[in-house]
Amino acid sequence: MSIRFSSRVSQVKPSATIAMSMKAAELRAKGHEIFSLSMGEPDFDTPAHIRQAGIDAIENGQTRYTAVDGTPDLKKAIIAKLERDNDLVYEPNQILVSGGAKQSIYNMLQALLNEGDEVLIPAPYWVSYPDMVRLADADPVILHTKADDDYLIGEQQLRSAINENTRLLILNAPSNPTGMSYGREQLQALGEVLLEFPRVMICSDDIYEHIWWGDEPFYNIAQVVPELKDRMVLVNGVSKAYAMTGWRIGYAAGPAELITQMRKVQGQSTSNPCSISQVAATAALNGDQSCIETMTQAFKERHDWIVPALNDCPGFSCRPAKGAFYVFVDCNEAIAGLGLSDDLALAEHLLEKAGVATVPGTAFGAPGHLRLSFALGLDDLKKAVARIKETLIAQ
Repeated sequence: MSIRFSSRVSQVKPSATIAMSMKAAELRAKGHEIFSLSMGEPDFDTPAHIRQAGIDAIENGQTRYTAVDGTPDLKKAIIAKLERDNDLVYEPNQILVSGGAKQSIYNMLQALLNEGDEVLIPAPYWVSYPDMVRLADADPVILHTKADDDYLIGEQQLRSAINENTRLLILNAPSNPTGMSYGREQLQALGEVLLEFPRVMICSDDIYEHIWWGDEPFYNIAQVVPELKDRMVLVNGVSKAYAMTGWRIGYAAGPAELITQMRKVQGQSTSNPCSISQVAATAALNGDQSCIETMTQAFKERHDWIVPALNDCPGFSCRPAKGAFYVFVDCNEAIAGLGLSDDLALAEHLLEKAGVATVPGTAFGAPGHLRLSFALGLDDLKKAVARIKETLIAQ
């Protein structure tokens, strides 16, 4: 029997990061030693006090349904975090807790967009943004950037991209895949443009906020241009900062009327996030924050090693990042030198010949690049980069 699928799902591509991880797993199953630089997941264990909070939640019977939008305790912890770290004040009806930051973004897009709406997405972008926009029957509009501009958009590019159909701008900083971020002056300039177009909403994806070593403090656009706060949905979570990827807790903060509609979407899809994970996330946000600094210092050490090491590889070029745990490598010379067709072929070549899994830049809207994650131990990282270099030299 032939099954007819929806036009929406037919537009969606499988996740490139998951696909590469599956290929790496297949090679491991055949006995190959594979170093994975493909997954965006901290290699640290969830801190002990957070794990214990989850265990205590189970022992205390906190295993039943919660409110769809999150427990009062967790919402209170989120509100305190946003005021403490971002100088932004929210009320409980402006917070929605979800099963990860990805679901928070999906809820927002489903609640906000209609057919014909356009969403501005700077590229390189996180792989899921365009497809989630398409699943909301809207159109992604890609704003391509350059390495010389640290892969960031400027005010003139933003102004020229906005038209009567523009509904939303997505900003992700520090960025997945580049690790780049906007400074205060850059956000001020973008904010002044957005003030001219009051119908345009903003999504600030701050999930890598705390994995940061920039020269100035981290800012999102509402901190710099407070007038935009009522038009911004701030998305964050506990996955990256607290090494809690599997716990699946993210949250959105935004205008109460939009959060209400997002809660409806969640209520008719997944309902409440895991009750046990919510208790652990509350402990993460309220507890000792020194665990973040410990992990960030390790990521910074790896970053400072891997950038010059990759720039020493034939045909590779990458710029220092400001945060997250990725480097975004221009591989056009390496592709040409190896006689390969594109970055997808290069990623396959490095997986098969070097035993190193990466993610092609095409998946992020930037052909000719690779994203490498340094969320693994420095010793393994050095072995992986040595293999890459040897493979490129061998040609």
